[in-house]
Amino acid sequence: MGQRYFIITGTSRGIGKQLAELLLKKGDHVYGVARGTSDLEEAYERYQHVQFDLADIHSIDDLVSGILNQIPPQEVEFIGLINNAAMLEPLKPIDQCSAEEIRLNLNISLAAPMTLTSSFMQHTNHLTTRRKIVNVSSGSGSYPAPSMASYCTSKAGINMFTQCVAMEQSGHPNPVEVIAFDPGMVDTELQAVARGKSADEFALSEVFGQVYEAGQLRSPQDVAQKLIERMEEISDPSKVLHTMEG
Repeated sequence: MGQRYFIITGTSRGIGKQLAELLLKKGDHVYGVARGTSDLEEAYERYQHVQFDLADIHSIDDLVSGILNQIPPQEVEFIGLINNAAMLEPLKPIDQCSAEEIRLNLNISLAAPMTLTSSFMQHTNHLTTRRKIVNVSSGSGSYPAPSMASYCTSKAGINMFTQCVAMEQSGHPNPVEVIAFDPGMVDTELQAVARGKSADEFALSEVFGQVYEAGQLRSPQDVAQKLIERMEEISDPSKVLHTMEG
């Protein structure tokens, strides 16, 4: 029986951490990539943590090749990349955002997933095994919002990028499956940051607060479970998949 291997970004907390835990409990191998540390390494022998700042997009190819070199190809039946890490800030009108804030957001939330995808494909194209990429999207990629220009733009980019890559892969003998997944509103640190802003700085902070108070946020565990279900099936890459579908 072959093994499943996953590279997941943003595993130090939130959906990324829950995803890693659920997959590890299934007996899968997980390589977690995050700026911070992780306590998963002590709890699971099949977890390996790689501390890495995704803003450094020029080092991503070395990161990916370094991870993939540790995976024995004869054992693999499924290899996945889950581009989960994203940056919410700057949460303020665009004329108050610096070039550095914009660069950081787009590097982490859009350029890094694009570069990870490119490297992942290059270094696994020789394999005959099933390969899948899940790009974690957001409703913000379809619905514009004030003070969220960088985040909305990066998520819109993720959606378009996913469709372009799926079209490129469609004619290949062993195509990489690629999907975008919208988790909905989830009770993570990103939400807490949005709620904590003053209304002057971030016009929607009150709305985020109301959703939280009304108990409408989904738990990271539930969302991670749904993402795994979506990932395991063969899905239509031309539409963003949502937590509550299926």
